[in-house]
Amino acid sequence: MYIEVKNLCKTFKISKRSSGLANAFKSFFKKNYSYVKAVENVSFTIKKGEIVGYIGPNGAGKSTTIKMLTGILKPDGGEILVGGMNPFSNRKKYVAKIGVVFGQKTQLWWDIAVEESFDLLKEIYKIDDESYQKTKNELISLLNLKEIIKTPVRQLSLGERMRCEIAASLLHSPDILFLDEPTIGLDAVSKENIRKFIKKINKVHKVTIILTSHDMTDIESLTKRIIVIGHGHKVYDGTLDNIKQKYINEKIVEIIHNRLEKPFKMRNIKVLKSEKNRIVLNVNASIGVSKVIKYLSDICEITDVNILNDNLDQIIIKMYADYGL
Repeated sequence: MYIEVKNLCKTFKISKRSSGLANAFKSFFKKNYSYVKAVENVSFTIKKGEIVGYIGPNGAGKSTTIKMLTGILKPDGGEILVGGMNPFSNRKKYVAKIGVVFGQKTQLWWDIAVEESFDLLKEIYKIDDESYQKTKNELISLLNLKEIIKTPVRQLSLGERMRCEIAASLLHSPDILFLDEPTIGLDAVSKENIRKFIKKINKVHKVTIILTSHDMTDIESLTKRIIVIGHGHKVYDGTLDNIKQKYINEKIVEIIHNRLEKPFKMRNIKVLKSEKNRIVLNVNASIGVSKVIKYLSDICEITDVNILNDNLDQIIIKMYADYGL
């Protein structure tokens, strides 16, 4: 396995203070602390070239895990190995192998042109001239940066900046890319362009990708496997398909038809709406949509059928509720 995480733990010591001036004064001399277990006994493995969604509600421990995986935070317990390296103890060698994009933080220099930021990163990562020019030109082309490469970062729109952030994280050709909310605040077109690019670098360059996002369209578009964390514990590790099968017990089916010849009456099927040329039904998965369509075809001419399933956001909300997250 390329990434191995075993019994990972991280606890934070937090200073507590009651409100009021007197309590504020007392806290100078005696502090009270509480301990919060942000991550507790989390284990998983990831294959090289895999894209995995790492999701959970706010405060679940996602960002803490990512910071330990990138070597920013030292675990209190457990073990992390990425390509045989410990991210914290082998930090200098390790950071040359990874790329990181945090949606709300920048690795570019605010007041200089994007290309100048890239040139500075070339020196930081000690990239040779030939490799740098080849990779930079490829990224400029793939992410459509030609028109903005000479522009100071502060003058870019959020979508333009995020494309530049992703390019910056890939200049040194990392083996693994950590993406934390890479499409946050972007318009639909920018989101789709970034998703296409992420798929491409994974397919062409076999970059291993760990994606954290509250945007379930990101997760559904890019990953087949998700790891769900809640209250610092891993609660699910498996495919999106399995999650959908578990939580989609019913299908909402819309039938467009030429007027029904007689009222719709089928056992265990609930009619949600019945209009002149349209009927909406709640169909239990055990019955199946095909039986409903066969029944309807005998009493009307069907012109269109739409399956109106829960979207992934609704499915994940149901899962969080089951686990008390």
